[in-house]
Amino acid sequence: MKYAWIAQQREHGVRTLCAAMGVSHSGYYAWRGRTPSRRTIENEGLLRCIERVHRESREAYGTERTWKRLRDLGEPCGRHRVARLRRDHAIQTKRRQRYLRTRAPYQRMPVAPRLVQWPFVSPGVDRLWMADITHVATRQGWLYLAAVLDVYTRRIVGWSMSDRIDQALASEALRMAVARRTPARGSIHHSDQGSQYTSHAYRKQLEAAGLVASMSRKGMPYDNAPMESFFASLKHELTHHALFADRDAARSAVFDYIEAFYNRERLHSALGYRSPEDFAEAQVSN
Repeated sequence: MKYAWIAQQREHGVRTLCAAMGVSHSGYYAWRGRTPSRRTIENEGLLRCIERVHRESREAYGTERTWKRLRDLGEPCGRHRVARLRRDHAIQTKRRQRYLRTRAPYQRMPVAPRLVQWPFVSPGVDRLWMADITHVATRQGWLYLAAVLDVYTRRIVGWSMSDRIDQALASEALRMAVARRTPARGSIHHSDQGSQYTSHAYRKQLEAAGLVASMSRKGMPYDNAPMESFFASLKHELTHHALFADRDAARSAVFDYIEAFYNRERLHSALGYRSPEDFAEAQVSN
């Protein structure tokens, strides 16, 4: 595989590349004169499939998800073989970066009790929702994203974006979720203690939809772990690797990530490596 990699390079001389890879240049030239083995040919074909999955997943999948996707596509391969080819050809997922969490102004409002906790098991579709707000950097300033996630399917059922981090932002995301899904009365809506969610207007909105409010403990992001996981994926796979010219560009990219990729295509480990939409459809057919 080292010789095959050297053969693909054009920027440096063969002797330099051989020295860097710890092989002899005479061995490389001898390899060039041999007919490739069947295993080598098979590896080259599998590598092309790995690269295709890497592109189609927006460079989001590690070895496990890549291997699962290849198996879904009918490629006979082992996980360790996929890991080796990815490593040998420097195929890596986008790196997650640390980010600061934006806090809304403190508001003295009564908080709801914490009705859910790890491991966050939902009894069915749209019976437990989680909500939170994050931000996306643009050259024009922050774009704020409020989202509502169904824990059972991991699907984003509602979202809203704005240049202001206020109660209206959260309310619009909830309005979309309720209009799309019409949850059963008594279903739980879990959030942190941000002023957007403790506001009188938002609590009335929950009451009108028949949703029961639940809130995390103060300063405990793990109490809202599935929502935090979605935001981490969004930043890891999209926003940390893009410099948006303005909020409109960021809105378009985030919309595409949620609706075209995350909900419909992205393989989720908690769902047996299915996308949220595929998993949800399977529940309906069962």
